[in-house]
Parts: sequence; C-alpha cells; structure tokens
Amino acid sequence: MTDPFAFADDLGPEQVVHIHRPGIGLRAVLVVDNTACGPAIGGVRMAADADAREAFRLARAMTMKNAAAGLSHGGGKAVVIADPRAPAARKEALLRAFAQATRDVAAYIPGPDMGTNETCMAWIREETGRAVGLPRAIGGIPLDEIGATGIGLGAAVGVAAARVGLPLAGARVAVQGFGAVGHHAARVLVAQGAALVAASDTMGTIIDPAGLDVAALAALKAAGRPLADHAAGRRAGRDAILDVPCDIWIPAARPDVIDATNVHRLQARILAQGANIPCTAEAEAALHARGVLVLPDFIANAGGVICAAVEYHGGNEEDAIHTITTRIHANTEAVLEEAARAGTPPRAAALRLAERRVRAAMALRRFA
Repeated sequence: MTDPFAFADDLGPEQVVHIHRPGIGLRAVLVVDNTACGPAIGGVRMAADADAREAFRLARAMTMKNAAAGLSHGGGKAVVIADPRAPAARKEALLRAFAQATRDVAAYIPGPDMGTNETCMAWIREETGRAVGLPRAIGGIPLDEIGATGIGLGAAVGVAAARVGLPLAGARVAVQGFGAVGHHAARVLVAQGAALVAASDTMGTIIDPAGLDVAALAALKAAGRPLADHAAGRRAGRDAILDVPCDIWIPAARPDVIDATNVHRLQARILAQGANIPCTAEAEAALHARGVLVLPDFIANAGGVICAAVEYHGGNEEDAIHTITTRIHANTEAVLEEAARAGTPPRAAALRLAERRVRAAMALRRFA
C-alpha cells in the first residue's frame, strides 16, 4: 500500500481513504488534497491500472486547477481500480459500493472522469446526496455531452496560437485519445478553420493530411467502433500519433504518455494538455527547450470542473459555457504573460498563480 505521507507537504493531502470490499471486489482510493478554497471537486476515475499514486497526483492537480480557475473549491480525486468496460450491472454495483464507502466524506464532491459518465454520477448521488456532472433528466449539466473540457481547450489554444503567431485557419491538429475531451476539442478547433490531421484511440491511429471528418469519427466512437473503421485516411499503430507533423498536438488520454523516451518524436508548435498529467517533468522541460509552447493541464483542461462548479452552484448550461470560455481565456493569458515576463515555462508560472490563491485561502483558516 502506498504510504500517504510519501506525498504529503504543507498543502496536503488532508484526507486519504483506502477502500477494499472483498465481497464485491471493490478496490478504490479517495484523496482529498486541500479544501482551503472550499469543498473539493474532483472526478471519479475508473481504470484497471489505476493506483494510489495516480490518485495523489491527480488530487493535487485538481487543487491547482480549481485554484487557478478561481473556483470556491479545493481539489480531490478518486480512483476505482476496475475495468471501465465491465458490464453495466457490474460497473453500477462497484460505483454504488464506492459511494456508500465515501458517503461521510462530506468535503469531497464527485464528478465524472475517465471511465465514468453522467449516469455514473446519478448512481453516486443517489447513494451520497452529492455529485456533479449529472444527467439533464435530474437537473445536471452533462459536461461530457456538451464538451465542457473541449470548449475550454479551444479557448486556451486560441490564446496560445495568437501568442506564437499561428492562425487557427489552416492549423493542423492531432489528438491522442478521441474521447469526450479529444472529440470536442477537435470539433471546436475545426469550427475555427483548423484541420484534424490525425486522431488515435486504444486500437490505433487514423491520419489524413487533408483533414479528417470529425463528425464521422465521433459517430464511429458512439457506435463503439474503432477510428480505424473510418472510410478515409491512412491507418497506423496507436503510438504513430506521436510522429504526425502538426501545429497543435493534444494529449487527451492517460497520464505520462509523453516522457523522456518519446518526447523527441513530437513535431508540433503547441502542446495543449487535454488529459491530466500527460507529460512527465522531463518531457515538458525538453519541449520548452525546443520552443514548443506547452499549455499546462490544470489551466487548459479546466472546462469540465468549471462546468461542474457552475452546476453545483445552481447555474445552467449557458452560464457554464460562458464561464468556461471567459475564465480559461483570461487564465491562459495571465499564465503566458507571467511566463514570458519571468522567462519560465508556462507550468511554473501557472503553479505560482494557483499556489498563491491556495495559500491566501489557507491563511484565513484557523488551522492552515
């Protein structure tokens, strides 16, 4: 078992819950990292290869993300160690058991994440009385359906493109992980004149320098079919997405997909992190040294949690979209301006911004 104090510092985590229910086969970890700004919002991730270390890292990323977005919420994360493609009844049983085990952790508000969706949040809310990213039928704003994170990525990329003198009209985009985040990011950018030249899923990569049909790819995924079934384009292995020449490369899959062993393969001007912690520190440093503008995850992909916060506080879908675009645009501008002024990578500037906000909130508590 991972030692919770191995990840502890003066910001958190405040609470760690390891869950094991042998009778149902549930294994899960919940990390409430920091609640100085308010109750923690963070997704429930379901993945067979998830572990406690991933939960700790993602919870801290949520603390930074929520603070950088100016939300009245701290950060947390949960991982349920199971196959998200399990039969629906099995998945529901596991998530309801997880919810029952965390019912009394009132400082944590669950939301959807990789491997979970709006229906999953409805199950959790029925057990605990709290969740965000709920289906419309019960008053929620289905953030994956409307593409909240993708909308935010589009706003962040627009700021970055202007900064490096890249017109979005004609810009070449490659997306690793054509799911809820990657699909909507591609949709938003293509609507502004960009071309999706490559996209990948767990089964492989589809490449077309002339531009892929985003709607057709989305229809394939909705039908449970691989991108390789697309009628046009060249098919290649899953990792071939790393080698595609492009202007904007969007990782929207798992953590640490770009590291010191493969970062040299990327051929892009902007890397916009749609996934959480998709690059190792070494990879980000190498990209910065090459002049690639890297938009940090907790700045660029905050659209989902901003949407969740709007829902939690009683807003509607229109409020959410407006808040996502305006906040992420302003935050990206602030981070890139600070990075340029200080001569540091954008992540360093973003961390300074977020940490200042967290520490200012901590200073107002009885026990900081």
